[in-house]
Amino acid sequence: MSTMKYALFAFRGDPMCFIHVMLNALDLKSAGHEVKVVLEGEAVKLIKPMQEDNNPLFKKLQDQGLIDCVCRACSAKLGVLEYNEQSGIRLADEMSGHPAMSTYIAQGCEIITF
Repeated sequence: MSTMKYALFAFRGDPMCFIHVMLNALDLKSAGHEVKVVLEGEAVKLIKPMQEDNNPLFKKLQDQGLIDCVCRACSAKLGVLEYNEQSGIRLADEMSGHPAMSTYIAQGCEIITF
C-alpha cells in the first residue's frame, strides 16, 4: 500500500463532529498516511475547550504533530485569536486571512472536509 497525504479541514464547531475528525486523523496516521488537520470556520473555537479539558484525542493529535494550523481570520472574527495564538498551534492566513486548500493540494494532499 502506498502512502497517501490527507488534509482534513474541520469547519464545524460541534465537538461531536470534531471527534470524528480526530479519530479519522489518528486512524489514517496509524495506517501509515501523512495527515494534516486544519481548523477553519467555527472549529477554531474548539482549541480552548479541548486544551482546557485535556481532551485525550486532541492531546494525541498535538503530540503527533497532526494539527497543522488554525485559521487566523476566523479566530479573530470569533473572538479566540488571542487564545489560539498562545495555543502552540500555527495560525495560517495565506488566503485573505484563511488557510488555503491550494497550499495542501500543492503538497500532494487530498482534501477532506468536515
